[in-house]
Amino acid sequence: MIVRRSFDFEAAHQLPNHPGKCRRLHGHSYRLVVAVDGSPDASTGMVIDFSDLKRIVRARVLDRLDHASANDFIENPTAELMACWIWNELSGELPGLCEIELHETRNCSVLYRGER
Repeated sequence: MIVRRSFDFEAAHQLPNHPGKCRRLHGHSYRLVVAVDGSPDASTGMVIDFSDLKRIVRARVLDRLDHASANDFIENPTAELMACWIWNELSGELPGLCEIELHETRNCSVLYRGER
């Protein structure tokens, strides 16, 4: 069973290797969807408590990236590399982490499922 929770945050970035306007500093209203795969616990009936998932994502990712420059954490913060960074921040804290979806805009997102 897969449990998912969505989060919104604002962040700026600039892409130093981009040939176009994204080379300049700009910002996005990101949407992050975190998915955890597992079996419901026999006593709680939950794979993970939604509030625990929120607490972990907030502490490991949102408190750092929200209203910040992603370049402070990632040298070339493309949506793809940001998804990898988020995965690495969460993987040790979230057993069963199976998917990260990062929406850079309403129409553009990346889906990351860890190293293959």
